[in-house]
Amino acid sequence: MTDDNAHALLAAKRREHVIDALARDGAVRISQLVDDLGVTPVTLRRDLAQMERDGVLVRVHGGAVPSKGAAAAAAAASEAASPPEQRTIAVLVPSLNYYWPGVVRGMEAEARARGLKVVLRGASYELQDERPVLERLVASEDISGLIVAPNTDTPHAQDVVRWLHESGIPTVFVEREMVSPDGAPVESVVTDHGLGAMLAARHLAALGHRRVGLVLSRNSPTSRKIAAGWHQAVEDLQLEPARNAATILPDRASVDFTSEVNIALDSMMDAGITGLLVHSDPEAMAVVDLALNRGISVPDDLSIIAYDDEVAQLFTPALTAVSPPRASVGRSAVDLLLHRMGSIDRPVHRVQLSPQLIVRDSTAAPRA
Repeated sequence: MTDDNAHALLAAKRREHVIDALARDGAVRISQLVDDLGVTPVTLRRDLAQMERDGVLVRVHGGAVPSKGAAAAAAAASEAASPPEQRTIAVLVPSLNYYWPGVVRGMEAEARARGLKVVLRGASYELQDERPVLERLVASEDISGLIVAPNTDTPHAQDVVRWLHESGIPTVFVEREMVSPDGAPVESVVTDHGLGAMLAARHLAALGHRRVGLVLSRNSPTSRKIAAGWHQAVEDLQLEPARNAATILPDRASVDFTSEVNIALDSMMDAGITGLLVHSDPEAMAVVDLALNRGISVPDDLSIIAYDDEVAQLFTPALTAVSPPRASVGRSAVDLLLHRMGSIDRPVHRVQLSPQLIVRDSTAAPRA
């Protein structure tokens, strides 16, 4: 017997067991099926998702009920529960410091308001394959939905998306725009970072700056969107960009960081740059400090806009900044996930939120 035939036979036996249990008990629970069949919760969720598509059952929190009279059965089960069972969602983000805490706080606030428990994990931008983290999350908890920000710049990125798709667990991507294995868009909530860069360019242009530059902290999904929006705005506003499309700085912990910032400042001063957008706040602060050390006045000689607005307002001079709506991104992700959990047949929603520009002391009209 081939592996495919053996797999199909096992799936058929699991299906038969589920149908028998539904007929006998009027409902099935994943936790009980795990004990009965000796398979993982992910496999059972996949089985139940297929049986739901076949019209055999309707999935409810933690299990399934027969398709006929499912709504009434689910309501009766819910009313009978005392106290009501709290649903759990899992969140996986690439970092638990800088930028992401604001997003996570928005998620947690919305989850509390909606009676949800949140299980949080932070991966890292260096983690190549997030599947083991997700598998442990799903195996350790009765997870009703997932909010995920995977690393899109690894060889395993599409494998992670495929695993999520095959798990049958409702999933929302946050600050990531992805497609499923069949090429269809998947549910997401993102900030329009391209618009944020455009807001920065328009502000500099309105002040009278004509020669402008862009400094990025790393090659990331966010920085690529910032760069795309910036270059489009510079072209539309007929500004003069720096000779290089964008300066990408090394990591702040790198021994080369200070020298690379000084090299970038040399290039900007030689090119007559008077306005600058820098991603993110710490890099913008470093540029300001090193500029001041060289006798370059901010904002009189060089106007600087930070992108992220995590700590920009605490600096002196307080930095004009593009501020993404981090908490709203988190709240919207939870709201979108709840709608997906409640209706698997609803159209895919891709929510895009707009950042705002907050003008402070680091930008002014260029010297005459």
